[in-house]
Amino acid sequence: MMEMKLEKKMIWEESQAGRSADPGVSTAEEVWMAKECLDHPANIKTQEWAFRMKIVWMKKIRWMKVEVSIQVMDSSRRKSVSSVTKILTQTWNSTDFTGTKALAISLVTNTSILKLNLRDNWMEGVGGAAIADMLKENCYITEIDLSENRMGEYGARALSSMLLENSTLFSLNLSGNHLDERAARHLSPALIGNQKLQHLDLSHNRFGDIAGEILGAAIAENTAMKSLNLAWNCIRGKGAIAFAKGLEGNIFLRTLDLSYNGLGKEGAVALEEALKHNNTLEDLNISNNRIPLEGAIHLALGLKMNTTLRILKMSRNPMQSAGCFAILKSVQANPETAVEFLEFSDICVDQEFEDLFESTKETLPNLQVKHGGKINAALKKS
Repeated sequence: MMEMKLEKKMIWEESQAGRSADPGVSTAEEVWMAKECLDHPANIKTQEWAFRMKIVWMKKIRWMKVEVSIQVMDSSRRKSVSSVTKILTQTWNSTDFTGTKALAISLVTNTSILKLNLRDNWMEGVGGAAIADMLKENCYITEIDLSENRMGEYGARALSSMLLENSTLFSLNLSGNHLDERAARHLSPALIGNQKLQHLDLSHNRFGDIAGEILGAAIAENTAMKSLNLAWNCIRGKGAIAFAKGLEGNIFLRTLDLSYNGLGKEGAVALEEALKHNNTLEDLNISNNRIPLEGAIHLALGLKMNTTLRILKMSRNPMQSAGCFAILKSVQANPETAVEFLEFSDICVDQEFEDLFESTKETLPNLQVKHGGKINAALKKS
């Protein structure tokens, strides 16, 4: 115990001195202290002391942002204690991944951290692999944010392998990680085999037509996913058609975001069939997808038979007021519709649409519609 106190005192004195010595030594000290905190999460006072100590190291260092949600049980008072912290480390740069590896090692046996946020830390594929190895052993973390880390195929392969073994993670954010069709090939068997993951964010990546085909086939067989975000990718053409067919066969997904992909008319036609047969999807976002009037009409035919969709977002599509009219008309004509909210932001509508909406509210008083304003008013402003 005395040796540990002396060691802590030495680290504290060096931190106050500005750590002008070998930066490698200070890095090891940081990692050691991070491990102490994570290995002994019940000692909240020790954690607070350690994190206060790190604050003096913020000057002229690159730091790895780690946001953890810690819940521990006080054995004497039987109360749940919550703490949100940030762990700082000096090891973070484009070539040194010891910080991530050390953190991963510490988390393997940790039983208190339930949520982990490692967003935007430049960990790349090697760091992602270290976290994936940790998640194969850790059975307590349920949510993890790994977005904006540029993991690429290497990280995707490691995380996909992890998903085939992990049975506790139910939320994973991989947004902005330079994932393409090669990464999709690794993710596909994981999406089919994993029975626990419920929320997956794959937005702001590089998935194209081939990836759309691969992920579509996986979604058709997935039996756990409740929400999927694929916004800001390049899924169009054959990829959009294949993904829509996969959605048609899925019976678990509740929320799907395909905004900013460029589905076009072909994708909208494929979604028509998906909406006719899918009886679980409740929230669909296909905003900014280059869907023209013809595509909107096909979607309307699908909505006319759908009984579960509650929210449909189609803003910033070139379908004009006539396309909005067709969508609303199909909702009105469906006696079993569940639609509660339609979004047509940035699309101006005419008086005919307004009249239809007023008549629709007689049978669907709770229906909300958001649009870009009336055409006449927009012309006056211009």
